[in-house]
Amino acid sequence: MSAFAPLRHVAFRYLLAGRTVTALGNAVAPVALAFAVLDLTGSASDLGLVVGARVLANVLFLLFGGALADRLPKHLLMVGSSAAAAVTQGAVAALVLTGTATVPLLIALSAVNGMVSALAMPASSAILPQLIPADLRQQANGLNRMVFNGAFIVGAPLGGVLVATVGPGWGIGIDAIAFLIGGLCFAALRIPGAAQGEESGRSGIVADLRAGWTEFRSRTWLWVIVAAFGLINACLSGGLGVLGPLVADASVGRRAWGFVLAAETAGMVLGAFIAMRIKVRRLLFVGVLCTSFLALPLLTLGLAPHLGLLMGATFVTGLAIEQFVVAWETTMQEHVPADMLARVYSYDMVGSFIAIPIGQVVAGPIAEAVGVEPTLVGAAGLIALAVLGMLSSRDVRNLSHRPPERGRTAPEPMEELPA
Repeated sequence: MSAFAPLRHVAFRYLLAGRTVTALGNAVAPVALAFAVLDLTGSASDLGLVVGARVLANVLFLLFGGALADRLPKHLLMVGSSAAAAVTQGAVAALVLTGTATVPLLIALSAVNGMVSALAMPASSAILPQLIPADLRQQANGLNRMVFNGAFIVGAPLGGVLVATVGPGWGIGIDAIAFLIGGLCFAALRIPGAAQGEESGRSGIVADLRAGWTEFRSRTWLWVIVAAFGLINACLSGGLGVLGPLVADASVGRRAWGFVLAAETAGMVLGAFIAMRIKVRRLLFVGVLCTSFLALPLLTLGLAPHLGLLMGATFVTGLAIEQFVVAWETTMQEHVPADMLARVYSYDMVGSFIAIPIGQVVAGPIAEAVGVEPTLVGAAGLIALAVLGMLSSRDVRNLSHRPPERGRTAPEPMEELPA
């Protein structure tokens, strides 16, 4: 079966186009926003407040977004979120370009942007099984990851060029336009045979969230992996995001650190392409095994921070993480009922994302207390323990990837597969 077979489905092409253009805009925006705040006040603390407001609002509203996505037409929720994000980013761009921006205004608009993003994220993840036959989902997930990572390879340097040539306000404006284009792509989606919105009105949001939680905790493989990735994400965000630049400053230099991060993204693009073609019975088990490589960049930073070694470590990590991500997405779509999928995704996202700022906050103080090298090596050790914890679960080791029989030409959005 061709790795690009999902592209034969028009609805998937619209979804992929919308995700790609918004990913491109979202790669440009952080670079532009960072320099916009620094031009305004020159304060790293102010920049942290602006960025942190978006992250906090995003985490707070994710569960609500999951419940909404299982009650309303998912593509319309994505259209509304894209339109709202375009308005907020357009407002930020206008404030920056006219010289009227203030830190409180940027904090407020960032929080709104994080909220509307949270309302669409579970829907965006859960809609794919409604667009693609079950035997093409692994390839579709791999394609989505490949173009997503490719968009960030292009978008981050483009953000730097825009900031240097025309100013940060125009870079943020590009993000607003990207959201508008993405919304138009999502509006063109037609969901074949989907009975969307049937649950609306039957129960309240709180009851829906309880039902989603019951579904989430009833599957051991699911909550074990989410719990492990809370720890893994805390270690990676603190180790690579906070201590990585510190080590780079003292060893390979800032410009070289950019190459190190680019090597990881390149590995992710190749990894997504490989993940589309893997055919194994225990797909999730193989994906979890690959996460053991996530400790490699932290060990290299702590013990041998040389440019070639760092680039090799991050490239392998990027390649490995995509094996897990595609396996994870495919497994959830196979084993979680479609009418619960968005809510389960939202619990997954909250469990994974909430640890990221924790890792960023504690990495510095721990490094100051015990040293940078022991902190990085210790974080690598914690990742290894988290991987062992996942592999100790029999459900994780034995859960089967069961592609359906060939010949199915239409997705069955409300089909419940046995766990």
